[in-house]
Amino acid sequence: MDVFAGAKIRVLALIKDKIVFYLTLAIRRVVRRRCGARDLFLLYKTLFTMNKAFTDCLWKNFGAAIDMLTNIVVLCPDDLWNRDPKVFYLAYHTVIFLDYYLTYPARDFRPELPYTLGDMDHLPPGAVDDVLPDRLYTKEEVVHYLSSIREKCRRAILTASEEKLAARWIDEDEVEMHGLCASLVTDYSVLEILFYNFRHVQHHVGQLNLLLRERAGVAANWISQAG
Repeated sequence: MDVFAGAKIRVLALIKDKIVFYLTLAIRRVVRRRCGARDLFLLYKTLFTMNKAFTDCLWKNFGAAIDMLTNIVVLCPDDLWNRDPKVFYLAYHTVIFLDYYLTYPARDFRPELPYTLGDMDHLPPGAVDDVLPDRLYTKEEVVHYLSSIREKCRRAILTASEEKLAARWIDEDEVEMHGLCASLVTDYSVLEILFYNFRHVQHHVGQLNLLLRERAGVAANWISQAG
């Protein structure tokens, strides 16, 4: 088990333990006939505050990763974007899966910059996988797409209830619908796919920044939190 998977499990366990603790406390008060309207209000307020603190923290970090990805695309010299397929394909791969994994329900996925599934045995030079963009999209198009995805991510996280975060992300009949769902995430909850998506973006942000530094002598700065 890698360190990120372990951290995810610890976060889920912490949330579960907190919920169990406060619900147990409320039940004990009911049993002792000391639970009134004020107690129930305080319980609700505590659980709401805990959930809000968690989602705020997740958004600030996830949003920062998206902002770094956007800055990398903006910073990339035009000639490198147009002549080095590795940079473009890697950026597109990161963006299209960012959008896909943020789509709930998955059947509603409608990418702004379309793709076609190619033949894994005959991929074009520089391609990351068989998810091939229909053409060479401009930097401006990718940045515009990222802007809409960022807002989609913000809403998905900050409006999520505990019930939604615990729900299964994708149904069985949706798995093969777009040709993008990896087998290892088919049983993920919405919370798990958010963390998976966040890590996936940050992973490729590091790769893209390294490519920019090696091939253009520039790199995007670290962003600690989304605004």
